Amino acid sequence: MRIKDIVVSGRPRERLTCLGAPALSDAELFAIILKTGNRNENVIDMSNRLISKYGLEKLARCSVGELQKINGIGPAKACQILSLFELGKRHASIKRDGIPIKTAKDVFDYVSPKLNGLEKEQFIVLHLDTKNNITKNEIVSVGILNASIIHPREIFKSAIKESSNSIILVHNHPSGDPAPSNEDRDVTRQLCSAGELLSISVLDHVIVGANGYYSFKEEGCF
Repeated sequence: MRIKDIVVSGRPRERLTCLGAPALSDAELFAIILKTGNRNENVIDMSNRLISKYGLEKLARCSVGELQKINGIGPAKACQILSLFELGKRHASIKRDGIPIKTAKDVFDYVSPKLNGLEKEQFIVLHLDTKNNITKNEIVSVGILNASIIHPREIFKSAIKESSNSIILVHNHPSGDPAPSNEDRDVTRQLCSAGELLSISVLDHVIVGANGYYSFKEEGCF
């Protein structure tokens, strides 16, 4: 069935206008983003197929190239899908602007939208002012965490430039298990020692997993 053959009141955009976004299913919201279907299925059928087969979480982790391998998804639709998920991640982070970071859970809530589903490790430094507000979040490296890659000079050069009162170290484990490796512990010790010399406190190192986090501070390692 073509979308124009569906009664007007049953079309996603019209339903959103009349009932509001919360009333729509995931597939209906997805259909509004995609706009059109293909020769074999209308946009609602396509959206239902994509969400039923892959799920939102898996789709959010796909690259443009991976999305284009899915039947019915070309370059334009792949970009629309990735833009949708990226905006969602950014909005989730914006909600914490102006709120002081007090606990490792605050850190997890702030960074998890950025890190969830990534296939590579990302090492992030959160720069804080005297009230523990985040003034900048900076991706320092992408790939396996290694003491030879995460050099104190680069970390604290940025902290000095930003006039950071303190910093928090964050990285993800794509495996989903946030338990620290020996390399994680070595990097943490190295950066904490450098911070003491420069009078820029390293408040915590938080490792983000699939459903939780590990905090060096909470575990008594600081």
